[in-house]
Amino acid sequence: MTVENTQRTVSTTGLAGPTDGQIQTAAPVSVARETVRTDSRVTTSSPAGPELGRRIVVLVFGLIQLVIGARFVLLLLDAREANGLVSGILNLSQLFVGPFEGILRSDALHAGGSTFDIAALVALVGWTILEVVVIKAIAIFQREPV
Repeated sequence: MTVENTQRTVSTTGLAGPTDGQIQTAAPVSVARETVRTDSRVTTSSPAGPELGRRIVVLVFGLIQLVIGARFVLLLLDAREANGLVSGILNLSQLFVGPFEGILRSDALHAGGSTFDIAALVALVGWTILEVVVIKAIAIFQREPV
């Protein structure tokens, strides 16, 4: 996000002389010129490199967590895997759940048609821990504000 700050300073000095509609007297009148000075300054600030990197990491891991969460809910609700959207989400999330399968003795609990995907929960926790580690590693390179 880019933030723009605009600062303007207007200063007016001088005396106002007679206008064209006024009657002038015989005595000479000194007329001072009116001066107006305007200073304008625009400053733009955007996030530094480490902050931008942190935001990208949060976005990427957030999308991964969203896909895993969608998998968990779809399997819990016994969604029809013949549907293209459901099968696409399940196939995509398998890429992120796969490394965490087999950590526990059972990867899923089945009741009726529903599946409680334990491997997806373990993957969700695992990806969240990895996200925190990466964010902390990026924080090492951030400068402290003065």
